Amino acid sequence: MTKFSWRKTALVAAVVPMLALSACSSTGGKPADTGNAAGGGQVASTERIKIALITHAPAGDTFWDTVRKGAEEAAAKDNVELLYTGDPEAGRQSQLIQQAIDQKVDGIAVTLATPDALKDSLKKATDAGIPIVSLNAGESVSAALGAFTHFGSNEQLAGQAVGTRLAAEGYKHPICVIQAQGHVGLEARCAGVKAKVPGAEILYVNGADMTSVESTATAKLQASKDADVIIGLGAPITLTLIKSVATAGSSAKVASFDLNKELASKIVDGTVLFTVDQQPWLQGYGAVDALWQNKRGGFKIGGGQSVLTGPAIVDKSNAADVLKFAEQGIR
Repeated sequence: MTKFSWRKTALVAAVVPMLALSACSSTGGKPADTGNAAGGGQVASTERIKIALITHAPAGDTFWDTVRKGAEEAAAKDNVELLYTGDPEAGRQSQLIQQAIDQKVDGIAVTLATPDALKDSLKKATDAGIPIVSLNAGESVSAALGAFTHFGSNEQLAGQAVGTRLAAEGYKHPICVIQAQGHVGLEARCAGVKAKVPGAEILYVNGADMTSVESTATAKLQASKDADVIIGLGAPITLTLIKSVATAGSSAKVASFDLNKELASKIVDGTVLFTVDQQPWLQGYGAVDALWQNKRGGFKIGGGQSVLTGPAIVDKSNAADVLKFAEQGIR
């Protein structure tokens, strides 16, 4: 992997020895139950605890399968009953937090894509004495909403990493495609790109409807003859944008954020320039393990700072190696 040191104060998460675990998925991919993880090897001898992982996962997004796989593996090791739920609608996600409080969980791991909609329910959790960690989205507001640490990539820095790379390669007119308007992490990514490439444009699409994504992007590329690269903010979106480029007859190249095995293959064969991986397996694993460690000894990983899991560039130089792990569902 090409490694970057975007912030001198970034904390490096230690990799904890892992146990073998049968594959599982979130509501973002294949159907799976929300019960216990079934892992092999020795399980922690600490008392069994209950942790809720609550995400904003949309249906069909394989990214969340990887997050959950990491969380399930940590749960198997730590003798944790993991309750996984997710909903892209902010009000429903808030209700899921309340549901976890009512279930008297020992910890909550939550994504903060729409923080304003979650702040009241999260305050109820902290008032009830339930420790919170955040992951994936909402790093900048994590502490204010009661989380003792955050696992994820700094999205502004990730966007700047993409912008820096594109500028160095001579691209001047990127189109940055946001599939969920108002999502703080996605908006930050495109803002980071624009900070390094001022000619960047933002295109909003409906990420819940891939047919609409394809047609909207196709129309934009047909109308924007100077567009030299189009950027997807998630692997399924990027794979759809490849079709838009072909349909539009555009010469624009394709770049991406996030990763799955299909996207890794497209980087290997040169269809996609590169992606910025936030390593979601680590986000799920770290969030659950941090809550277990907090229960185990009052430990607070991160020292009040975020634990960065990215950005990590995957391009043609290392994509073949990464693909091996993507095929295992952990990248």
